[in-house]
Amino acid sequence: MRAYLVVGALLLLIFGSIGGYLYNKFSALAAMDFSPPPVTIAVATAQGETWDSYLEAVGTVRAVRGVELTSETAGEITAIEFDSGDQVDAGKLLLVLNDEVEQAARLNEIASLELAEVLFKRDADLVTKNSISQTQYDRSKADLARARAQLAETEARIRNKRIHAPFAGTLGIRQVDLGDYISPGTVIATLQDQTQLEVDFTLPDRFAPRLRPGLPIQLSVNAFPERSFPAELVALDSAVDPGTRNLLLRARILDNEGLLPGMFAVLNLDMQDTLDVVSVPETAVTYSLQGNTVYVIEDIEDGGMTAVSRIVKVGETRDGRTAVLDNLAAGERVATAGQNKLYRGVRVLLDEDVAL
Repeated sequence: MRAYLVVGALLLLIFGSIGGYLYNKFSALAAMDFSPPPVTIAVATAQGETWDSYLEAVGTVRAVRGVELTSETAGEITAIEFDSGDQVDAGKLLLVLNDEVEQAARLNEIASLELAEVLFKRDADLVTKNSISQTQYDRSKADLARARAQLAETEARIRNKRIHAPFAGTLGIRQVDLGDYISPGTVIATLQDQTQLEVDFTLPDRFAPRLRPGLPIQLSVNAFPERSFPAELVALDSAVDPGTRNLLLRARILDNEGLLPGMFAVLNLDMQDTLDVVSVPETAVTYSLQGNTVYVIEDIEDGGMTAVSRIVKVGETRDGRTAVLDNLAAGERVATAGQNKLYRGVRVLLDEDVAL
């Protein structure tokens, strides 16, 4: 019996020691703080600013006078009077088509006209003497008018066999050669008056009430990345495109030296008014499917700080700062770096070395 008591006491001592050890261990673990450490982020203060109001658009440079030269009639090219890239004056003969048939018809119609004039003159003299009937005189008069009309028609066909420059300008690359047979509408070359250039572009219809002719524009093209060209808004379309809800506008380029029709252009339209905005560094805005987000720094009860995500509406970006149009006030602090480490309820520390 005594042996059992000794064994029981030993077991009680062993398990009691183990239990005490585990109790102390778990008590120490329970007293430890397992919350994640604060996240260090860079911050900036949202600033209230007044910005000049601009609208940006894209368009294509075009000549005020620019055409593709084509023929109204078919025929074989018998003469070419220009080279690619020539500067030509208005009315310059450029190309001649084979007109042998028309020239032969013209000679025949000239002879018919001469005969009709002789017969009409004779009948006009005879009718005054009552030597012929009024009907024969009327027929002679009609024959004369018909002969004149037929000759005029043939001469018009001959003129259509000759292509002239409709205005002064620069010819493009020649698309045809001597001896080619061309059909109506075949492009011979382009003709562009490069002294007057303009650009067409579109803007959403919501801006229509603020648009008016005379607004100044700065235009840039890829060919001259360090240069801008002054332009002026000259016309607004009379209707909005129902498919895109955009309004077509036209601007005249005031200084077009070096520009060519067809160039892609970026336009900066000065609306000549101002806009009050709250701006933040562009790195403060996070773009996602849920919307544009900024993380706003807020104080919490224990004296620490947390970052709270906030959906905002953003405007344009200028000089590294983005305009926030709603849901953010001037003076609030926003995260500008480290947003990928933030989550709901996170505590944050501010990196003063990079705060803006």
